[in-house]
Amino acid sequence: MKQVTIDGQQVPAIGIGTWHMGDRPAQRETEIAAIQAGIAAGARVIDTAEMYGSGRAENLVGEALAPINRQKLYLISKVLPENASRQRMATSLEASLKRLRTDYLDLYLYHWRGSVPLAETVAELQRLQQSGKIRAWGVSNFDIDDLQELWGLPGGDQAVANEDLYHLGSRGVEYAVLPWQRDHQLPFVAYSPIAQGDSWGHHLATNDVVKQIAAQHHATVYQILLAWVIRQGDVLAIPQTSSVAHMNENIAAGELTLSPAELALLDQQFPAPTSKQPLDIL
Repeated sequence: MKQVTIDGQQVPAIGIGTWHMGDRPAQRETEIAAIQAGIAAGARVIDTAEMYGSGRAENLVGEALAPINRQKLYLISKVLPENASRQRMATSLEASLKRLRTDYLDLYLYHWRGSVPLAETVAELQRLQQSGKIRAWGVSNFDIDDLQELWGLPGGDQAVANEDLYHLGSRGVEYAVLPWQRDHQLPFVAYSPIAQGDSWGHHLATNDVVKQIAAQHHATVYQILLAWVIRQGDVLAIPQTSSVAHMNENIAAGELTLSPAELALLDQQFPAPTSKQPLDIL
């Protein structure tokens, strides 16, 4: 399985996203089973946030992970912009830790830019890291201007990841964000790497070239979409599914390697950006 290095740790390049999970009580057991199946299949990273279902996703994750050795996991959560201040972040983190049934996070992300001065947020993230309640911190939904501002702040270059939307039908980060992050050795986390089950109108799963490549690999179209996202070895993808079968397929996609010819065909169908595009924040 392909690996990515974050904060000096090697983790499998496909993790588990939890956006929209925990919202429907009737699906709770199924969702817990899916998370546990993903970990059994080799996933190590679980990504969640206090915003997801106003804490319901963190509660679900906490229950799912309760019987699993915490030391084997890499757990990510995120703080909302309105809680990213010196006065509120510690309380917000404590609430997340309680819901997740753990005493530390491996990575704590600033979910997106808000009105709190970035320097204040960075200083508080560093303080919480020194307390041991977070092992590392990073950002999410940062565009190139945000990243450059971050790097100019005291301690800003201690961020260990930026998480943004990235999939075959949304390649805006390739124009400036991804190259900048590679230049600064800042790992990239791709959320919604299969465009929420291709529900956003990009027609990825019905594209003839994608289907042809999937058939050649005896894989599903979604496995090809995931293999494309992690193709260069420095992107961590965090697809979300509530299905055990789909979860197993997602993790297995970490074994796929697309050929240069296949990648070129996909580029023809879904071209890389030739100018800066505004990033979607989801």
